[in-house]
Amino acid sequence: MLGPPAVRAAELSAECAGNVVITGVGKAGLVGQKLVATLASTGTPAHFLHPTEAVHGDFGRVKSDDLVWALSNSGRSEEVTRIASQLRRQGAGLISFTADVDNPLAEVADCKVVFGRHSEACPHGLAPTASTAVMMAVGDAVALLASRLRRFTPRDFARFHPGGALGRKLCKVGQMMRPLAACRIANERVTIRECMISCSMTGRRSGAVMLTNDQGVLTGIFTDSDLARLLESRCEDALDQPIEGKMTTEPHRTGPDALLSDVVALFGQLQISELPVVGVDGKPMGMVDITDLIAVGELDEGDDRDGRSTLPFAP
Repeated sequence: MLGPPAVRAAELSAECAGNVVITGVGKAGLVGQKLVATLASTGTPAHFLHPTEAVHGDFGRVKSDDLVWALSNSGRSEEVTRIASQLRRQGAGLISFTADVDNPLAEVADCKVVFGRHSEACPHGLAPTASTAVMMAVGDAVALLASRLRRFTPRDFARFHPGGALGRKLCKVGQMMRPLAACRIANERVTIRECMISCSMTGRRSGAVMLTNDQGVLTGIFTDSDLARLLESRCEDALDQPIEGKMTTEPHRTGPDALLSDVVALFGQLQISELPVVGVDGKPMGMVDITDLIAVGELDEGDDRDGRSTLPFAP
């Protein structure tokens, strides 16, 4: 269990006006490079300083407003202890991450984070395994608490991580929605038959028609499933009545600046297959369709809602 020193380490990291400089050698150095990545992607500028390179000129990379994290399970790694005092003097402070406090590295540190001694998973109890796993977990915990203290948001994360699955999940809806030209849209006063004929599209299409009033403001949606239910219940007369009588009024909607991750959660929560995207004026700008989310890997194919109909309609 982490104590007050770990909290203080996070506070110092969040308050740091410069960079967090992490140093370590061997397996601890590799852990340090991973922690640099955690810090940098969660709002705390950071870089790695190799102890050997430090004494060959790289001390110049440490500024007076930089905070140093020094990693060593034993706290006795010669390469690290040799540079610890100068790093402390040259920077804004030194935080040690060690298994205990009875070691040379912890003695010179301003803040001592202790993660305890752990038996290695190696059959001989020699290769750093459990100790490095715990060191990384503790470092990540401090980094994430610092991020929280900096009030780092998902939108901030999206700016730093625009690529890959994480970046896509944190992109804005406006970046991946179907544009209006690829959507089916009609006036709420046309008949269902007229709507289906005028909104006929070839190729991949959304399973819903967005309905608007005379001012172009979204007032409802009519889905393929709605049409299927009418035909199954033999309500053919309804096909020649205004669609506003059968549409879903005041449908759920989102804006173009919403995060895709929030929209994915909304699809699961509401069990919907289509979500209109509207502007501040309430007019449609596009559509998010569940098949698009499946195509980009945000939902599994098994999440496709039952009852989706793709019935063709002809005059």
